[in-house]
Amino acid sequence: MNILVVSAHPDDEIIGMGGTLKKLSKKHKIKILFLAEGITSRRNSGHVNSSKYDVSDTELAKMTNEIDIRNEHAKNALHTLGVTQMKFLNFKNLETDQMPLLKIVKNIEREIEITKCDTIFTHHYNDLNLDHRNAYEATIIAARPLPESKIQKIFSFEIPASTSWRHPYNFKPNVFVDITKELSFKIKALKEYKNEIRKFPNPRSSEATTAIAKHWGSLSGFKAAEPFELVYDRISKF
Repeated sequence: MNILVVSAHPDDEIIGMGGTLKKLSKKHKIKILFLAEGITSRRNSGHVNSSKYDVSDTELAKMTNEIDIRNEHAKNALHTLGVTQMKFLNFKNLETDQMPLLKIVKNIEREIEITKCDTIFTHHYNDLNLDHRNAYEATIIAARPLPESKIQKIFSFEIPASTSWRHPYNFKPNVFVDITKELSFKIKALKEYKNEIRKFPNPRSSEATTAIAKHWGSLSGFKAAEPFELVYDRISKF
């Protein structure tokens, strides 16, 4: 398979499908496209949120440096999983609704052309985070089933503390990937995002990540699993 993962921010790819990435990287080509930078919406440096909107030039410069650091953490995390191909667009965090959707679509279309992907993974449409929702919308548009399209399958993944905080909750997985052997790699990769991992009981903690994998595993007959919603499956013949 040639796989393209459209991730709204660096760390979403690990949270949503880190174990699956490790499993797939052994035999398949994978590229991660990161849309937004995941930092500037906090309006404050130091990886802490501020309730103010306006930001000083000094704070903006500090956050720009934090964007570079987060991108490096992404490279380290994906290296842990055997993934080396990635691209950072660095759109402003949580402001993808302020830019033309067409611009996002065209960037995804370009990566579809470059990778010649047949399988795409991206976010779920019913998500608290608007960048996640826009990632889904733009991906579905870019991957529309034109006659010359090579895309056969599109999957969406859940982001705990984002998809799970969107009410009413509407993530309905119908594909489960056994990550029993890959779970430890997922946790190791997540820890590479030193400024993003949280303390338990936050859903983005290593303890919660393990518990969530075991939860989905218990529902699918595995010791640990990652869930996906199959959005699209184009079958030419049986």
